[in-house]
Amino acid sequence: MADVNRGNRPLSPHITIYRPQLTSMTSILTRITGNAMLISALLVVWWFLAAATSADAYATANGVLTSWFGDLVMTLSLWGLWYHTLAGVRHLIWDQGVGLDLDTAYKMGYAVIGGSFVLTILTILVI
Repeated sequence: MADVNRGNRPLSPHITIYRPQLTSMTSILTRITGNAMLISALLVVWWFLAAATSADAYATANGVLTSWFGDLVMTLSLWGLWYHTLAGVRHLIWDQGVGLDLDTAYKMGYAVIGGSFVLTILTILVI
């Protein structure tokens, strides 16, 4: 039977009083970087297709991808790739039941964030 006493139940905490945790933010960022890498992969596919199609199409695609905007998108995609990879390794570790206590989870979260920036910079310097 339907609950006719709905007015007496407590309400959920409102979003303005909820304090986001590092683990939830890194989880959300993992999903965002995964979707963002899909968009950058489509840009690279466009570049390859343009190269296979004609010189004019290639010039347009290459102009976009080598512009300051294209450099920014590809650099952020590189960071997203490293972040997503390190977050995936962290989840593999968690799947083994290791590092699930709060202190270790926070240390691993900071390591994923810091490591992704360091690896991005190293990759840019090497390439």
